[in-house]
Amino acid sequence: MNNTLANIWLFATHWTKLDAFDTEEELNDELELLQRQSLPTKVRQVTDKEGREQFLLYVKQADRDYARYCTGWRPGGMMDPPLQKGESMSKQKIQLSDHFDYSRLIRFVLPCIGTMLFTSIYGIVDGLCVSNFVGKTAFAAVNLIMPVPMLVGTVGFMLGTGGSAIVGITLGEGDKARADRYFSLFMSTALIAGIVLSVLGILLLRPVALMLGAEGEMLDYALRYGRVLMLSLPTFILQNMFQSFFVTAEKPHLGFYFTVGAGCTNMVLDVLLVGILHWSVEGAAIATMLSQVVGGLLPVFYFLNRKNTSLLHLCRPQFEGGVLLKACVNGSSELMTNLSMSLVNILYNYQLLRFAGEDGVAAYGVIMYASFLFVAVFVGYAVGSAPIVSYHYGANNRKEVNNLYRKSLKLIGVVAVVMTIGSMFIIPHVARFFVGYDENLLILTTRAFRLYGLSFLIMGFNVYASSFFTALGDGVTSALISFLRTLLFQLLALIFLPMVLGIEGVWLAITAAELAALVVTVYLFITKDKVFHYRNV
Repeated sequence: MNNTLANIWLFATHWTKLDAFDTEEELNDELELLQRQSLPTKVRQVTDKEGREQFLLYVKQADRDYARYCTGWRPGGMMDPPLQKGESMSKQKIQLSDHFDYSRLIRFVLPCIGTMLFTSIYGIVDGLCVSNFVGKTAFAAVNLIMPVPMLVGTVGFMLGTGGSAIVGITLGEGDKARADRYFSLFMSTALIAGIVLSVLGILLLRPVALMLGAEGEMLDYALRYGRVLMLSLPTFILQNMFQSFFVTAEKPHLGFYFTVGAGCTNMVLDVLLVGILHWSVEGAAIATMLSQVVGGLLPVFYFLNRKNTSLLHLCRPQFEGGVLLKACVNGSSELMTNLSMSLVNILYNYQLLRFAGEDGVAAYGVIMYASFLFVAVFVGYAVGSAPIVSYHYGANNRKEVNNLYRKSLKLIGVVAVVMTIGSMFIIPHVARFFVGYDENLLILTTRAFRLYGLSFLIMGFNVYASSFFTALGDGVTSALISFLRTLLFQLLALIFLPMVLGIEGVWLAITAAELAALVVTVYLFITKDKVFHYRNV
């Protein structure tokens, strides 16, 4: 059969050419990727006009776009664009379907880590301005009430991490239209939940502040700051949710840019409203609110635009209760993590008011701002790598899931040691920026953080384990790890350690909790391998 007749026959039977290859090795690499997705293929061996043999790869016409997506298709049988003169491999686009070595993995998660770090940095600027321009009492009040809006905003983390795992698995299965419907459902739910919780938060803020122990001037500052943040809850929840979905949409860099925009908005307005115009705690709250508009509202317009290259787009949502419930259960670990952090922060403040008064709460505020920088690295890596795990698990590529699991544990171990040692030297300088105007408070803060910072040696493994099981769709196991490490073990440590060690027990509580959780994490990694087969392939 000559080429013309062959092409007519292939067209009539709904086959279309995907790519051409000069070597059988290149052909087999691409065939392997398509076979993982159970896509039918045909191969023809032909001779071109110059007498060279080529392999032509065909797929069904209906499968062409998805086949291109699965293989990272570029003309010439390459997984990435041909390198131009002077162009390095590091400039090539990384896709969820790729095989990840250390370099590829680090480059893919860096934008997410950067997002978390930048979020932490602009939170630090918030605290710096309040502490230095308004005073110690206002700073303590802000840190006393801050866990309340943070607690309510955890809905966004739940829908983001739980929903992105479902969407990532759906993309891996090849159903993009269904993935868009799920994404739109999660976004709409987050917005409605934000509006309802905002109203409830404003109504209940005063009794909650009184219950936390605020009184007098501290109560006044806490209410003035908290009411503004409750007003901005819908955009805060959306911002938390989009952090996960930008990664699933293969746009982690864009997520980072939105976070940078939000952070710059917050920092500039903090300096302007608090430092220059002296708007007190209201100025800091307004700066935070407007930054959340940038990070939570503007991405909606991006995902509405179907002309961009995002894997995900918003469409008319369809209510699917089962899917929504599954996302909530699957993301319950992240909900539990953030919910627990807020509840534990409340208990920390309560204990510290007993042992050290206003200075103890202020010292804990500095520790929280500074520790965000260290925790952000672990959380950023966990959130950034989770969609890769979801995609390859959905594509039934157990070998790549095993590869990601092994490399991640090694990376976390190295980073944990480096960050723990580094924190011991960095913290006195960070504390001086916040409370350098009060020598006694500075000494208390420095001593406290060196005890608190020991937890960084262990924390990363527990954070990754929780995110890893979420990515595999096992929300119950993920939630168990989060519940133990962030709530149960910390509450027990916060109650009983101070009875023996006094205020030192408060600072060591997190390390004791993480150590206990690590024992559970190791046990679950071993036993759950029988279900998911990520340790041995």
